[in-house]
This record gives sequence, C-alpha cells and structure tokens, in this order.
Amino acid sequence: MKRRVLVALLAVVATVPLLAQSPKGWRLRADRSTSASDPDAAGAIKFVTMGTGFHATNPQAAIYWNPANTAGGSYSLKGTFTLMKPSGHTNYYGLVFGGSDLEGPRQSYLYFLVAQDGTWLIKRRDGDASTQNVAEKTPSDAVKKPDASGQSTNALEVRVMADKIDYVVNGTVVHSTPKTGMTAKTDGIYGLRINHLLEVHVDGFALSKM
Repeated sequence: MKRRVLVALLAVVATVPLLAQSPKGWRLRADRSTSASDPDAAGAIKFVTMGTGFHATNPQAAIYWNPANTAGGSYSLKGTFTLMKPSGHTNYYGLVFGGSDLEGPRQSYLYFLVAQDGTWLIKRRDGDASTQNVAEKTPSDAVKKPDASGQSTNALEVRVMADKIDYVVNGTVVHSTPKTGMTAKTDGIYGLRINHLLEVHVDGFALSKM
C-alpha cells in the first residue's frame, strides 16, 4: 500500500527534490509515458551517489540536474554511461545541456543520447509537450552495444565552441551542428537524461572550459 501511495504522489508532483541518499542539491523531473503501447514500469525513480559517480534506476524517464551546474560560452561536457542491462526495447540515455526553467512549464534543453541498439540522437525540448529532432536516431560503430554480460559502456561528450557543437561517442565525433537554429542556445543548466525501463551508472560527469 505504501508503495502505491508513493507512486501516486510522484505521478502528481513531476518535479521533486531528491531525498537523503541522493546527491546533495540534485533534482529530478519525471517525463512519464503517455503511450499505451510503451508504458512506464511500476515503482519509484531512484538516483543515488554510488562510488565516484551516480546510479539511476528509471521505471519512468527523467532528467537529473543540480541548479548550481551551469555552463556558458565554450565548454566540454562529459560523462561515461554504463547500461547495466538491456531493456525490452530501445531506450536512450545521455547528456542534457543548455537547460532553463527545468521545473516549470517552459522547460527547455538540448539532449545528446545513445541506446543499446548502437544508435545516437540529438533532440531539443521546448515546453512540456514539445520536442524536436535535431538529428534523428542514427547508427554508429562508435556506440558500444551490450556485451555477453548485458552491459555496455559509452563515453559521451558535447564540445560547445564559438560557432559549432561537436557530439562525441567514445572519442569519435559522430555529428556536428552550427550554433544556430535549434542548437543556438547552449548556455544554461547541464545534467543527465535517462529514459524509462533503464538502469544506468554514470562516472566522470564533468564540465570543463574550452
């Protein structure tokens, strides 16, 4: 009964402070599925400090961020993501940057993600119900798929420069976009996105100036 009450509460409050064992100062915003053919799993989202990194268990999709983590100008954002086990179908995880109003109805951010099928994608969110593809899902040999253990590790990086952005997987630039149009806004909050039905460990999450 208590578990059902907690799930119901999270369904009403989409943005909540993370609790005691979670990284200090970090917040989450759930992004719940509205598709009957691709429903979320039961249970609560968990995001905790583990070792030198973070560990996310996502029955529902979510973004994670610390409001103190902001970037501007030219910078490099990195994170190494270990998918603990494949989900029943393709789901994505990776980096969020250029974020603003992440707790409100005008939430906005860019995200660069990879998936277990060896594809990557780049999207922009503007508002609660609006997402646009900057680059549609694309296969790349640079993206590692799960091995015999069911796990895969991919190092992602976004290199924001004065006139363009490079998107990097395991040291390989898989795409570039100009600092115009949908990818003109790169200043703002940075964080993580993990889609539903995934368990992902993140190490080396860091930003450096270029």
